[in-house]
Amino acid sequence: MKNKLINQLSSIIRNAVGACALMLIFSNTAIASTSSIIIDADSGEVLSSSAADKLRYPASLTKVMTLYITFDALEKGIIKMDDKLPVSRNAANRSPSKLGLRVGEKISVRDAILALIVKSANDCATVLAEGLGYSEANFAKTMTEVAHELGMKNTTFKNASGLPNRAQKTTARDMALLGAAMYHHFPQYYKLFSTKKFTYKGHTYYTHNHILKSFEGADGMKTGFTNAAGFNIITSAERDGKRVIAVTMGHNTAKLRDQKVAKLMDMGLNKLVAANHNDVISEQHLTAENISPHAQPLSTADTKDNQSASETQVAQNSWAIQVGAFSNYAKARNYALSVKKEITQKYRNKDINIEPYQNGSAVIYRSQLVGFAKNEADNLCNRLKKSNKSCIVVASTNETMVLANKF
Repeated sequence: MKNKLINQLSSIIRNAVGACALMLIFSNTAIASTSSIIIDADSGEVLSSSAADKLRYPASLTKVMTLYITFDALEKGIIKMDDKLPVSRNAANRSPSKLGLRVGEKISVRDAILALIVKSANDCATVLAEGLGYSEANFAKTMTEVAHELGMKNTTFKNASGLPNRAQKTTARDMALLGAAMYHHFPQYYKLFSTKKFTYKGHTYYTHNHILKSFEGADGMKTGFTNAAGFNIITSAERDGKRVIAVTMGHNTAKLRDQKVAKLMDMGLNKLVAANHNDVISEQHLTAENISPHAQPLSTADTKDNQSASETQVAQNSWAIQVGAFSNYAKARNYALSVKKEITQKYRNKDINIEPYQNGSAVIYRSQLVGFAKNEADNLCNRLKKSNKSCIVVASTNETMVLANKF
């Protein structure tokens, strides 16, 4: 009897342990079944993340990189919005979602872009890829190269649309970097991501991105889905002057995905607004109680008289070479990159900073190479001047935020 009871208890315990083990397995699977991240769009600070570096299939989030390269081509004048691109057999045969383009017809760059954003048209993704890269496979190599330049070190692209390919992988963190790059580098085109409907040949298509309608302050970017990837989204929202970029991937339904990203953005925006409020209070306290009312900034004469002392102080931080000033961020960054490519190998590891400057009602973006000692900056600037490039050496501090390299 005793042995029988022991056997029964052992059986119960084994079953219980087995059940617990299964629960732990399923629990861990559920925890890792999705990936999410939310960042401060201005600083790149991660506000929250979960499995953000887990490799995943991007699905149609891929199209954000296709558009990034397209916008870069537009900015450089390689193509124009009204240019007509031919539809190949390869493009016409793409699986849905698509516009249903026919072999031999042509579509404007503008219509192809809007079709990618609103309809997530796979045929139009291939049209843009072939128009810019000669073949989609060649374009995908460029996509991967650009991704790595942006810091998306765990991303590989194999096509322009996000249609299934086992080798096409990314992470939520990398997608957040891409979203930030899109927002910062091409603000003039970023606004297209808020487009809710698009009409082509008399047929109107409506966006798959319902967050644009349901979340206050949301103004982009892209949804995606395949059976292997699940439901994905990159999105951005702004409130009270604060902006976040959120990514969540691998959800079982669009509803769960949208609920998750809405919670992320609410949390992130509330956190940033609260932090800003605390900063304002701290600054007011410092101004009122700890700063002498007689303190004045150095005059030009003071600066000259104290030049040696100030140079010693700044040299401990860094000096910058300002190479230009432009009306928008993308032009400023592209010019700084072009200058960086021309300088000697010794200095090519230096960072780029794009510094916004309020000039009346306009904002001017200053292109700078940063991270120099004073003598390095002087020597390099003199070399640039000899090659007919204007530049000036300016003081920089550790507070400088090098967005051009981060994004």
